[in-house]
Amino acid sequence: MSDQFISVREAGQLLGISEKKIMELSEEEKLKIYRIAGQFIRFKKSDVLAMKNTGSIISENTRHEYTRAERIRDFFYFNDFYLISLGIIAFFLYIIFRNS
Repeated sequence: MSDQFISVREAGQLLGISEKKIMELSEEEKLKIYRIAGQFIRFKKSDVLAMKNTGSIISENTRHEYTRAERIRDFFYFNDFYLISLGIIAFFLYIIFRNS
């Protein structure tokens, strides 16, 4: 039976830690890394599950509050095209109806 290879994200989800922490574990050689085609980083699922079963990994259950300022900034960042388009349309409608 061949081992199933999983990505960095899947390994992080199995262990309950971030992808950055997975890469740190591989750099510290606590988790063996496999390169597929010389560029894709994969881990053996059995190695990840063995690490999980040892209990040496502590899950990262940190939550960061999404503040009101961040929500407003994200709203304008993701909707800037629509807001600018609305402004241009309103400007042209003003010009059209002002002269009639």
